[in-house]
Amino acid sequence: MFSEYYLSCTTKIDIHTEVRCQESSKGGMSFELRLADPVVLTPPKRPLSPPKIVSVADIEEKLKAAEDRRKSLTASQVAILSAKLAKIEDARKKYDEQEKQFIQQTEEALKQKIASYEENRESHINDLKAKLKEHLEGVEKTRLNLEQQTAEVAASIQEKLKSAANQRDENLKKMLIKLREHEEQTKREQRVEMVRQKNKDKCLSKELETNTASLV
Repeated sequence: MFSEYYLSCTTKIDIHTEVRCQESSKGGMSFELRLADPVVLTPPKRPLSPPKIVSVADIEEKLKAAEDRRKSLTASQVAILSAKLAKIEDARKKYDEQEKQFIQQTEEALKQKIASYEENRESHINDLKAKLKEHLEGVEKTRLNLEQQTAEVAASIQEKLKSAANQRDENLKKMLIKLREHEEQTKREQRVEMVRQKNKDKCLSKELETNTASLV
């Protein structure tokens, strides 16, 4: 069980203030402050200064000083404004220079792109022309080959037709020869038959005459 004790003390701060404190064993401390009755202190009075007389010269001097201050202030404002205008002009010149440089760089880049495009376009056109020329040469070569093959086929057909015509003429000649030989053979046979028939008729006529004579 904790023991508690109280310590009371009274301390004099000055003749009008008294501080009392009390401490306990728990580590806390309380103060009691008692103030004395308020005392009103009257400030000392300053001696009155004699009234100051303002002359016309003083007024003119003050006006001149005010005018000088105004001129100085105006000059300062003009200087500040001039400095600001100079900065603005400098900034405008820098902006114009940067804009001019940007325009020049843009124009150069555009010219380079146009030159590159023209070069690529010329190269592309030349490639197309070369391919077209190669294609036309191939077409012409194919046409010549076809014409040559057509001429060869036509010549072969003409040769075959000529050979067939010659063979036909030869066959016709042979057939005509055979026909003539057959006609001559037929004529010979007819002549032989006629001779035989005449001889037979003569024999029959003689036999009739003989038979007739024997009957008489």
